[in-house]
Amino acid sequence: MDMRAFDLPRYLSNLPLFSDLSPPELLRLAGGCQLRRYLRGESIFHVGQPCEEFHVTVTGQVKLFALSPAGQEKVIELVAPGHSFAEALMFTGKPYIINAQALTDCLLLSVAKAAVIKEIEQDSRFALRMLAGISRRLHGLVHDVEAYALHSGVQRVIGYLLRDHEAEDCVSGDIITVSLPVSKATVASRLSLTPEYFSRVLHELESARLIEVDKRDIRILDARRLACYPAVAA
Repeated sequence: MDMRAFDLPRYLSNLPLFSDLSPPELLRLAGGCQLRRYLRGESIFHVGQPCEEFHVTVTGQVKLFALSPAGQEKVIELVAPGHSFAEALMFTGKPYIINAQALTDCLLLSVAKAAVIKEIEQDSRFALRMLAGISRRLHGLVHDVEAYALHSGVQRVIGYLLRDHEAEDCVSGDIITVSLPVSKATVASRLSLTPEYFSRVLHELESARLIEVDKRDIRILDARRLACYPAVAA
């Protein structure tokens, strides 16, 4: 992608947070944005670093994670293209409380806090859209905590595989291919599972003829039966 040819106002207009802004507002907001490239494995920010902007993944994958005192990593979120992160923390005036790393070569859009505050002061509707986006993120985190506390490891893996599909809407016999955007170990950490357990679950589902695994491509052979597993095997 040619950075010089990147149309920032047009890209901003396609993001839910900014879709209702007028062309002059988009142009003004673009003045407070920066495009940055990150290589795979490169740190984007770390715990304790001042948070004066939020970020949008334009291309690539970003990993948000925490480290235990012993150095054990816990993946909190995987941020795909078109999704933002750190917008809630930006308003607290506190430093980052988690780490962010490029899982692949990435292009990120960083939106300065000062530019966001300026738009909020000029249009209260902008603040409401920011609050709506933050609320969706909070709802997702609550859903994750509920899954970790109440769902088995098998149910968590199945939920991840079907996250973009409603099983009841899938036609029987249709094959759905899910491509893992990152390594199995990273997905396992995101689901609070060990890599070994995650692999065992995939093998179990494959043995039950519910999926086929081809490296990072997982073909769901029957979404309805998969959603009902393990009851379907009884």
